[in-house]
Amino acid sequence: MRRTFLVRNVVAGLALLVGLCSVVSPAAVRAEPLYFAVEVRREGRLVAQPKLLGETGRTLRAERRRPGAPIADYSLVLTPRAEGKSFLLQLDLLLPEAEGHSELALLHGEQRKLQLGRVPGELEVSLLLMKVDSPEFRALMQLGERDSKGSSI
Repeated sequence: MRRTFLVRNVVAGLALLVGLCSVVSPAAVRAEPLYFAVEVRREGRLVAQPKLLGETGRTLRAERRRPGAPIADYSLVLTPRAEGKSFLLQLDLLLPEAEGHSELALLHGEQRKLQLGRVPGELEVSLLLMKVDSPEFRALMQLGERDSKGSSI
């Protein structure tokens, strides 16, 4: 009888401990799917225009390399993280003749132009960030479909 009482108390104590740990520890943050529209210009000339899907908390890498080329035309690394209503973004860009780095905060739907070169216009990046599951993103995708259908006539 004493042993049963002891086992019941230990099990109840463990259940209480597990319950408290689940309440005290923060819930796992769900990754937010994001869309990025990037435009890279080098001395006014369009170098790259990738459209990318990623998510918060995961590094996104994009690279364009011509077949057989020893180096890439460009290499882009984006690292987004959610911070309240905004997204903190780390951007690294590497071209054969230039490179740039920036850290910025963007809101959903915000577009920003960044000067990454030593002088204005040397290396410019235009960046749009949108949440994938948003009415604005769906409208943008429908607009893109409509434009591609209209241009094939």
